[in-house]
Amino acid sequence: MSWSALYALRFTLYVLHLTLYVTMDIPFLDLKAQYATLKPELDAVVADVLASGWYILGEQVAAFEQEFAACCGVAHGVGVGSGTAALQLALLACGVGPGDEVITVSHTAVATVAAIELTGATPVLVDIEPATFTLDPQRLEAAITARTRVVIPVHLYGQPADLQPIQDIARGHGLRVIEDCAQAHGAMYRGRRVGGWGDLACFSFYPTKNLGAAGDGGMVVTDDVQMAERVQWLRQYGWRRRYVSEIPGLNSRLDELQAAILRVKLSYLDAWNARRRALAARYDALLAGGGVVTPAVREGCQHVYHLYVVRSQRRDALQVHLKQQGIASLVHYPLAVHQQPAYADVTIGPGGLPETERAAAQVLSLPLYPEMPDEHVGQVAAAVRAFDR
Repeated sequence: MSWSALYALRFTLYVLHLTLYVTMDIPFLDLKAQYATLKPELDAVVADVLASGWYILGEQVAAFEQEFAACCGVAHGVGVGSGTAALQLALLACGVGPGDEVITVSHTAVATVAAIELTGATPVLVDIEPATFTLDPQRLEAAITARTRVVIPVHLYGQPADLQPIQDIARGHGLRVIEDCAQAHGAMYRGRRVGGWGDLACFSFYPTKNLGAAGDGGMVVTDDVQMAERVQWLRQYGWRRRYVSEIPGLNSRLDELQAAILRVKLSYLDAWNARRRALAARYDALLAGGGVVTPAVREGCQHVYHLYVVRSQRRDALQVHLKQQGIASLVHYPLAVHQQPAYADVTIGPGGLPETERAAAQVLSLPLYPEMPDEHVGQVAAAVRAFDR
């Protein structure tokens, strides 16, 4: 297939993907509904930024960096261009490069692994816990080699990974831990928010996230002032002084418009997450005893339900059934990273990835977002139960 044909196909699939968000009787997500609730506040801050004439790394970014870092319970935040860039810059700040290995999971957005490869390092993929879809600490130690430098646990779907044993193993081998928090803004693990456990943590503010911008954006947070400074230099050509590159760097900066929008939305994050949990609890009750497995919540943790993901032995048929009822659903993710053509040669840790592959064949994300009407949850659950009969 030519590049032009491949691009056309990808664009078509992207349009179909967006259609599921907005044109079904019950959409998967409705970003316009959130904007409608915040329109006066958002319009005002956007107008202020436009009138200021300062659009990159100004007062809004600096304020949001401080506010979001405080939300995570750490001292420093560095705004960057995307969640993928946040991971890449965090790895570079740790000195990761060619010849090094970074351990993570295959059941994740491909961005996690892409960021590792962007540094020149080798991703090593280990299996997940079947109930939580997050890195299985029991598979971690066997994957560590003399070349391992970093472990990246992914807090997938809003569920915290089991950070304490992961960190204990990593510390025992002198390894850094970088949390991938792209889907877990505000989630709690053992009384502390995710993002405050690892050496560094990385967030995405892609519009669909629990805290989403009106475009791309990301942040690295840390309690380590030296790491924070290094990420600051790396995000802008390695500059400590303007136009003087002291280390090789990138161009990945959070802009003022996105920071201003995110500052408004940050004050609503806890309420939005509480609403997500309430909707998830309603789903749990209505789907109990049915033919799908509802999400588990790790003991001592607070899930924030970026996605409400069920498991079904007949996932594909269930998705078709829901579509026929006017209900949008999505699969996160139909192919694990190691199953994708671009990563066919990726390194897999000892024991293989059986739980990862089983999850990829069974998971289905049902509609859930803070503005979702209660009755839509009832309709979706009824359609799922009808399929099971």
